[in-house]
Amino acid sequence: MRFLLVEDNHDLGGAVQTRLSLDGHGVDWARSLEEAEDHLATATYDLILLDIMLPDGDGRDFLAAHRRAKRDTPVIVMTARSAVSDRVALLDTGADDYVTKPFDFAELEARVRAVLRRRGGAAQTDVAYADLTFDPLAASVTVGGEARELRNRELRLFEILVAAPDRIFSKGQLCDRLFSAAEAVSDNAIEVYVGRLRKKLEGSQARIETVRGVGYRLTAP
Repeated sequence: MRFLLVEDNHDLGGAVQTRLSLDGHGVDWARSLEEAEDHLATATYDLILLDIMLPDGDGRDFLAAHRRAKRDTPVIVMTARSAVSDRVALLDTGADDYVTKPFDFAELEARVRAVLRRRGGAAQTDVAYADLTFDPLAASVTVGGEARELRNRELRLFEILVAAPDRIFSKGQLCDRLFSAAEAVSDNAIEVYVGRLRKKLEGSQARIETVRGVGYRLTAP
């Protein structure tokens, strides 16, 4: 998935970007609200991680404008404000969740998973397709009940495909979802990850089909 991180603290921003990138997500990092708007004008994000105190304004104003513009991208606010009234105000303004600084990265990752799960409308944890089962909380994939070990970006690629079976994703769309704008990648990178994922899913009724000149899709007989 592709996230937008809005945080002006160099150490914290770098740590969050690194941690979520290790989980296989593409993370674009904006150090100001102006940079954040520039990113939103050119890319689509699955989640925004938003600081409150930024050099060119208040993240709460950004959040309110985000919702007035009918943007439904989920937002997790990272705030040093711990008072109940502050947290309630953030949720009323349109935040999907918040995490109080300083926070443990395991908590941030859990809140990210929870928000994405809620936004996806998942009534249950597991996602099943053909003989494949995906548990996003445990980050596990099984083929006919047999566990298959997927590395981070392989797992994120599988997550994208299994969430929309039979939908064709172009290489460009997959690049946008898997990598940040700062990462220099080519279409060949997608071919490599698709190839690796195919090997990990060998023996499954489902398969990753190449639609020549268009892209890839997960399909089954």
